[in-house]
Amino acid sequence: MIEVVDRIALTIRADNDNPFLQGPFTPNANEYTADTDSLQVIGEIPKDLHGIYVRNTHNQVHEPLGIYHPFDGDGMLHAVHFENGRATYRNRLVRTTGYLAEKGAGHSLWPGLLQPHLASRRGWGAIGAMKDNAGTDVICHAGKLIASMSQGSEPWRLDPRTLETLGPDANWARKVPEGVSSHYKVDPETGEMMFFNYPEKWPYMHYGVVDRHNQLVHYVPIELPGARWPHDQGITKHYTILHDLPLYFDPVKLKTGEHDLVFNRDQAARFGVIPRHGDSSQVRWFEAKPCFILHLSNCYEDGDEVVMDGCIMPDFKKIPVSADMNVYDRILANLDKHHNKTLMHRWRFNLKTGQTTEQYLDDEVTEFPVCSNDCVGRPYRYSYNVLYKPGDWLFAGLKRFDLLTGAAQRYEYGEGRYGSEPQVARRLGAKAEDDGYVVVMVADMRQNRSEVLVLDAADVARGPLATIVLPERMCVGTHACWVEGDRIDGEHRDPAALA
Repeated sequence: MIEVVDRIALTIRADNDNPFLQGPFTPNANEYTADTDSLQVIGEIPKDLHGIYVRNTHNQVHEPLGIYHPFDGDGMLHAVHFENGRATYRNRLVRTTGYLAEKGAGHSLWPGLLQPHLASRRGWGAIGAMKDNAGTDVICHAGKLIASMSQGSEPWRLDPRTLETLGPDANWARKVPEGVSSHYKVDPETGEMMFFNYPEKWPYMHYGVVDRHNQLVHYVPIELPGARWPHDQGITKHYTILHDLPLYFDPVKLKTGEHDLVFNRDQAARFGVIPRHGDSSQVRWFEAKPCFILHLSNCYEDGDEVVMDGCIMPDFKKIPVSADMNVYDRILANLDKHHNKTLMHRWRFNLKTGQTTEQYLDDEVTEFPVCSNDCVGRPYRYSYNVLYKPGDWLFAGLKRFDLLTGAAQRYEYGEGRYGSEPQVARRLGAKAEDDGYVVVMVADMRQNRSEVLVLDAADVARGPLATIVLPERMCVGTHACWVEGDRIDGEHRDPAALA
């Protein structure tokens, strides 16, 4: 069965020359429901693979208001539900308030990330001017998906099976007026979800905890020296690690409404270790070398130390807006991780001595590191990272790190094939951390199609065990999540499966 559920009226002009609206980034207009009775399957889908792979995508619907940045597009989720050797695919736009308003108007009403000064309506995000596009992150908690944008937005809930938009979380969205940033984390043992936001006004950050029953049980201000621009957070069994990094808008210019992002090379990076249900007075701040961090792999406790692994950007370089080059080339130069190198790194924060130690774990450019959900906040061994196409904002493959032995494996998708964030899907009854699969969505520009690949998590270099060909080529996307079969309806993870 392949069913076109809805056709979206795209209004992007045919002569729009923005490369982030063309080629691999071409938005999709069709919403599908399709299953493997009709979709081509190459290989065999493992029968012990049970759960839902969900990927978020910036899928712009209307001709942009101002310069379009690839983080501006409307959120569209792509989901593949695996069970008993079969799979069902769906893709749906997140029906945010902004999307519905622009659908009614028939054109864009909000500017994007690069030109917030064009805003004439109440907006979202740390800048306070963007459309709440819900296009960055996605995770499942308490039986429902949450989609959001990285700068902060409403916590948009969706049904994990149907992808129906249910609206901002009915239990607690109104209690967090600054919204939620992307990269909320779920503890696999307690079912609690930790989140943060970072408004441009005092206290410049808030931190919250939602319990396994989807009740907001903790929400406190975190006082920072000024407006910041963090992107991720980490959790361990007892702590959360908050980021205060030296990349943020120039505070003098910000007073006049100008958003000039500056990397302050002489300012230390700070990491706040806070008890899970602690407040601003209980944060222990640790200093480290200046850097920016987009994404963490995992964090855990090791004796007196809190360990944080992620991809460090040690020397952020920004191509200035005034540079004498094409605006799209500037966007690409700022996104190119071979220009702003991101390397696997480890920080150790000693709670007894207050000291920070750090080390590089690899010298190859990788990003979007992930581990199994069952290991989040606990000691772990394997991280699966994205490999970049040099000079571009496209994912060319993935790299598997064995953090115990230092060994690594890689799988590259091939010429003209670009992936998304991978996810680890442990098999039913798994015992070992890597006893299962890695699932990823790939756009093949040569064959003009998209595929979902299922790889062996213990041997990614082997290549796909199964390839599912989707109804059409889907716009490339970034963040994804894996929803274990026993978590689809709530936080009911089998304790025997945890690390």
